Amino acid sequence: MSANRPNRTTLSSQRTRRYSLIAAALAVCAGTLTLTSTSDASRSAQRADTYANLPSTLQLTGIVRDFRERTETNGHSDFERQPTRGFGHYVGMMADDLDSSGKPVYVSGGKKVTTQRRDAQGRNIMPVNKTYIQSRTGDTTPAMETQDGGAATSTATVAQWYRDVPSVNSSATLPITLKRQSGTNIYTFDDKSDSTYSSRGGFFPINGQLFGNSRNETKNFHFSYELTTKFTYRKNAGQIFTFTGDDDVYVYIGGKLVIDLGGVHSAVSQTIDLDRLTHLVDGNEYELKLFFTERHRSQSNMRIDTTLELKPAVLPAVSALAD
Repeated sequence: MSANRPNRTTLSSQRTRRYSLIAAALAVCAGTLTLTSTSDASRSAQRADTYANLPSTLQLTGIVRDFRERTETNGHSDFERQPTRGFGHYVGMMADDLDSSGKPVYVSGGKKVTTQRRDAQGRNIMPVNKTYIQSRTGDTTPAMETQDGGAATSTATVAQWYRDVPSVNSSATLPITLKRQSGTNIYTFDDKSDSTYSSRGGFFPINGQLFGNSRNETKNFHFSYELTTKFTYRKNAGQIFTFTGDDDVYVYIGGKLVIDLGGVHSAVSQTIDLDRLTHLVDGNEYELKLFFTERHRSQSNMRIDTTLELKPAVLPAVSALAD
């Protein structure tokens, strides 16, 4: 019997080969598990971001116009102006329709808003009724003063905000980039997180440029920004546009005023749900025009949140914008 028993050297060799085979098998399994885990993680990431097919950014270019404040030589009377009824959010300064040149039309000094109108989700919406904006269950009742607010000087002075006028303003093109929030179809521009503006303490695009800053200032507080874009309306697709900022902001869609944030005020937000707009037709392309005016110290805030896939529009040649 003892003659047929394998010796210790043989047993050791067999164990070594067996352990090697087990180790190799485990290594293969480990590799398979790693590959499977990586593949699962990739699939999970794709499932988490159902909007991965959308562009990660939208780059839009508008026109910035610089003004001198009212106390300077050739200063503009609307810049550093305090409205007659005091600082605050005013509505009704601009007509519902753009003029033949695609510009806002000043119609009054506005009414000061004392209580915002909100939708069922708690978002600020257009404070006054418009025939082309549907009301919905859950919309709250706003409140505003009845007196004219005196938020600007005249039709003639406001017309200069978004037009090139020699000696009154000086202009240049200005791009902004909206970034898609991860896992959503919401595009955002926020001066507080934007790489260009986060270190500037607000939306200050032309510090030390064009006419330059007011005396003893490190920031340029007196300018307007005009942005024209295009998009395709998709009914029941949850298309919204929200603006948060100061001072005057007017947004027109299809030529109609849909966001009205007039006056000299701190940052105020307003949202338009495009499915409320009765003048839009599913599948048609429309212009979205934004008119922003910063006209008083000491803040300048700008944030856009939208589910619209906005496209750039054609701009005038830069050479035509020089003062």
